[in-house]
Amino acid sequence: MNPRPIIGRFAPSPTGALHLGSLCTALASYCHIKSLGGRWLVRIEDVDFERCKPDYTVSILTDLDNLGLHSDGEIIFQSKRTDIYDEYLNYLSNITYHCTCSRKELSALSIPAVSFYDVNIKDLHLAPIYPRLCLHKNLSDKKIRLCLPDVLTAFFDGIQGVIWDNPAKSLGDVVVKRQNGMINYILACTIDDGLQGITHVMRGLDIMPMTVAQLFIAKACRLPTPHYFYHLPLLVNADGQKLSKQNLATPIDTTTPDKVSDLLFTALTLLGQNPPTELQKETPDTILMWAVRHWDNGVLQGATLGAV
Repeated sequence: MNPRPIIGRFAPSPTGALHLGSLCTALASYCHIKSLGGRWLVRIEDVDFERCKPDYTVSILTDLDNLGLHSDGEIIFQSKRTDIYDEYLNYLSNITYHCTCSRKELSALSIPAVSFYDVNIKDLHLAPIYPRLCLHKNLSDKKIRLCLPDVLTAFFDGIQGVIWDNPAKSLGDVVVKRQNGMINYILACTIDDGLQGITHVMRGLDIMPMTVAQLFIAKACRLPTPHYFYHLPLLVNADGQKLSKQNLATPIDTTTPDKVSDLLFTALTLLGQNPPTELQKETPDTILMWAVRHWDNGVLQGATLGAV
């Protein structure tokens, strides 16, 4: 059997402009996959039509181009792939069910209705488990939940080590499609990773709790799964919060080559790659070539990226 080609990806959600935290993720995934001789793809995860904006998509793609981080294949947009996700949802009908529980109803049960699996955000904070109130009601045309297995499973993370998780106990029955038709991140990401043949996933530590669930979903869909996961330490602000669009992180400025060189040098330093001081004065292309040639995941093991 021929080995699968090495393919990595950067998959931003256009809910805001790129900031230093997302730059670190993009740069790390690019340098890592290029150091292995692989292909690096860009995917725009814009399924959340309430929060994603076309202007942010343009801004993100412009910044990536200015940074020299070019996709090695077609850039796909999840907003144009709803039919594909619905087709897989039909295939998963034996492990999904419709749910009518509102935020008010869940609140009355002391169960937070807004959690990272109820809406399309990526957040480390896990909410109490949904108690399957609608599992046997035979509803239709409501939001759809997917049953996750009650089994302890492990995967190896190239930065965090061996990770054990029971998705039924850590996530519960995740919402994969909202009543308004919106496909949620956990399903769309899993399907696209499989269809694109992604072998190496490097992303933020905040998404690690979804990994075992995504492996299960891929298996249920009979899709290939990534061979390797790498969950990067999070860059935080002065208050200790993850640097994110929700926390109004400052957008990066890639309007001149000098600014790009400064950004790349800063990101490499935050990622523990110890670029030589004189490299900061070089062109972006030269900095990227150095970064790929010297890339080292080992320095990220047990590390924190610190505060900015």
